[in-house]
Amino acid sequence: MQIRKLDVDQKKERARFVDFAFDLYRDSKLWVPPLRSGAMAALDKSKHPFYKHSDGDFFLVEEGNTILGRIGVLENRSFNNFHQSRVAFFSYFEVVENIEVARILLRKAIEWAKERNLDTVIGPRGVINIDGSVLVEGFEHRPAVNIPWNFPYYDAFIKDSGFEKETDYLSGYARGDHDLPPRLYEIAARVKEKRGFRIKTFSSKAEIREWAPLAMKIQHEAMSGLHSFFPPTEDETRAVIDSLLQIVDPSLIKLVMKGDDIAGFLIAYHDVSDGLQKARGRLFPFGWFHILRARQTTEWVNVNGLGLLPQYRGLGANAVLYTELRDTIAGHGFTHADIVQVNETNFNSRSDMETMGIQWYKRHRHYKLTL
Repeated sequence: MQIRKLDVDQKKERARFVDFAFDLYRDSKLWVPPLRSGAMAALDKSKHPFYKHSDGDFFLVEEGNTILGRIGVLENRSFNNFHQSRVAFFSYFEVVENIEVARILLRKAIEWAKERNLDTVIGPRGVINIDGSVLVEGFEHRPAVNIPWNFPYYDAFIKDSGFEKETDYLSGYARGDHDLPPRLYEIAARVKEKRGFRIKTFSSKAEIREWAPLAMKIQHEAMSGLHSFFPPTEDETRAVIDSLLQIVDPSLIKLVMKGDDIAGFLIAYHDVSDGLQKARGRLFPFGWFHILRARQTTEWVNVNGLGLLPQYRGLGANAVLYTELRDTIAGHGFTHADIVQVNETNFNSRSDMETMGIQWYKRHRHYKLTL
């Protein structure tokens, strides 16, 4: 059993790293594969925008020709410059149920960070902001699109190497026919009339693409106080937009406006997990068919972006946002809604969600180790 660094200039090497996860979860009915093309792109230093400002290496633990585990280690210089920190991220951690393999992988991440004079290791986080986390509660539920599902032993394996919880993210369940208190609608109507808030809707992907850069900028402002935030580059923003447009239904994207200014946002999309499972992470030759069919038949919606700019909080605009969320879910006939990964420290959002009838049912975790 040995660990070796991947030669990511070789497509075949990147494929071994990516395909290990598909092999590991082959018999799992709950794991939802990523799009393989996107997973491959995350390792491609010649093309992915992350590597224009930062660096990383990727490792495999092997026994003969058999892969037993994988890990990436990243130095996100944009994050470190923004936070005035010296942090390494471990990422894309997958491992068989063998704690010695996990120890080898995480030891390599720690060594890699020390070699670069970094003083903290946090993860899992990938090349796009907080891409990655570890599921620690809710293993009986299928994850939302692009949200990890992993085996239950991961939490213990990571803690065994000295890592402690950094923060948790809660995902909540809501019934599609859940009714909000009538008073919330009264507040929303009054706020719209007296304070000039309104909802901006979209009818095409072209219109979303036109508005997306500004909307992303506003989202970044809303999230800038989070410990995980860092300002993405223009190329990284474009990559996120392109990824979103692959699965988005324009009618599920909403902006809260105050006059001509964006005050908040709602990003939701059809849960096409069933289609991704049937496509096995590949769009061609028939993956698109499975994904499009899942979009037409799914009873689930994923809500993966919901927020207001700080200056509009406390003005009643949250009532506008939450009533629009409820009406969007009901208006599309969704039976179930998955409210994706609310930071456990965001007490105002958690309280608002609980008022709306959200039941927290999945928990994901980031870990931290001070060197």
